[in-house]
Amino acid sequence: MSTATPHPAAEGPVRAERLRPGARVAVVAPSGPIPEERLDAGLDILRGWGLDPVVAPHVLDAHPTLGHLAGQDRARARDLTEAWCDPSVSAVICARGGYGAQRMVDLVDWPAIRAAGPKAFVGYSDVTTLHEAFAVRAGLATLHGPMVAAATFLTDPRTQESLRATLFEPESVRTLGLETARALVPGRAHGVTLGGCASLLAADLATPHARPSAGGGLLLLEDVGEEPYRLDRVLTQLIRSGWLDGVAGVALGSWVDCGPYEDVRAVLADRLGGLGVPVVEELGFGHSATALTVPLGVPAVLDAEAGTLTLDVPALR
Repeated sequence: MSTATPHPAAEGPVRAERLRPGARVAVVAPSGPIPEERLDAGLDILRGWGLDPVVAPHVLDAHPTLGHLAGQDRARARDLTEAWCDPSVSAVICARGGYGAQRMVDLVDWPAIRAAGPKAFVGYSDVTTLHEAFAVRAGLATLHGPMVAAATFLTDPRTQESLRATLFEPESVRTLGLETARALVPGRAHGVTLGGCASLLAADLATPHARPSAGGGLLLLEDVGEEPYRLDRVLTQLIRSGWLDGVAGVALGSWVDCGPYEDVRAVLADRLGGLGVPVVEELGFGHSATALTVPLGVPAVLDAEAGTLTLDVPALR
């Protein structure tokens, strides 16, 4: 399939339309393997919202030799391309993260994706690679939100409601932030949201279709299972590469299994405090027990003292 770099829309990322009862949503597995019982539980939640979920053909596949992958790279890429290009499908939601999106992202037919137009796309963690690809290669806004078979989505009502409201009533969730959110660096900034898992953003550097920088944007960062020294390395790589030059502000999510938070916080303050921009910590997205759905590719205001991210426009049209 073609991997030529398209030109994102000049006016910025294009938002998808909101969902309505009865909408068909496709579930894909671009990364790790899926426990069937967790997938079934997530599909039941979607059905309870009045959606019609359909599972892509290779979601429950297992790679013949690499147990960390949900099937072959080309099959996972084909599932995403075909789901997106199916005119009966209104949204595509990932089943889980793990690892594997980097292996299949260049096999996706991005010109076909771009031609098919915007749809709601939901995921986080390893799916950061695809969020970046949708933004850079197709000029589309996406949703950093919970996945169908993720434990947080299956067990936390607030996580579920954040995604449901974003999909169906996006104007009702214009101001985002949990009670935990507070200023790491005070200030207020405006920009277009981008980002996701810090280690995946660093892994994208120097690849053929990588975003050249986060300049002018409001950067979302979170991660899981990275010890403080490894987070230091990831953030230092983003700084040394120049990728953080000109960033307008930074919103930080969860750092589950990254060590004691005071140690993580010290790294974040040391590496990000020198950027001279507002930084909010514990906004409430990522691998946390409650994970808000945050749109990527949407203009917004980050208010560090208030601990909020306020969207200029709803996440979906």
